[in-house]
Amino acid sequence: MDYLPAVIVEPAQPAKASVIWLHGLGADGYDFEPIVPELKLPPEAAIRFIFPHAPAIPVTINSGYVMPAWYDILAMDIDRKVDTKQLEASAQAVAKLIDRELEKGIPSERIVLAGFSQGGAVAYQTALTYPKPLAGLLAMSTYLATADSIQVNRANKSLPIEIFHGLQDPVVPESLGKKAQQRLQALGYTPGYFTYAMEHSVSAAEVKDLADFIKKWLLKVD
Repeated sequence: MDYLPAVIVEPAQPAKASVIWLHGLGADGYDFEPIVPELKLPPEAAIRFIFPHAPAIPVTINSGYVMPAWYDILAMDIDRKVDTKQLEASAQAVAKLIDRELEKGIPSERIVLAGFSQGGAVAYQTALTYPKPLAGLLAMSTYLATADSIQVNRANKSLPIEIFHGLQDPVVPESLGKKAQQRLQALGYTPGYFTYAMEHSVSAAEVKDLADFIKKWLLKVD
């Protein structure tokens, strides 16, 4: 079976859990690899980190320039006009990575999905539609691009979701993060919502919060 190429960071001992982390537009899997030591997770967590690379495709809003992208962005209007079929195809490709973790012996309940910006939109689609329960979803500086079309799988009807956004984000306005929260609430979720004094990036405070949720979900630390 063909899988998305990825940077994989293995724990010192055999993996007992996995985090699949999706990068943003124009980046690649190496973008978030340096965050692993910054999370300061205990060695006994034995978490495998998987950072997939998006394929290189023409991106309309960047004059058709070919770059790593999970889907084409057709217009930068307030709701982000995107190629939904490409987004769904990327979500299916990420779901295959989850399937591979299951084959390696990692229970679905011990798999976290994380995504930044465009990767977050794909993470939303993947996690909410995956047919087995996941540990949680970390959505960073992103938006729910498929809000009007997504068909939530009952297996993840109670999925823990945490949203993180910069208050001065000029790329994905914070209003889109809030809109995603409201749509998720309408779907029956109770997502957490955290904001930071930053632009379209990841802050030290956010890294600490991300680590806290990974520990809570995968180590059961309150």
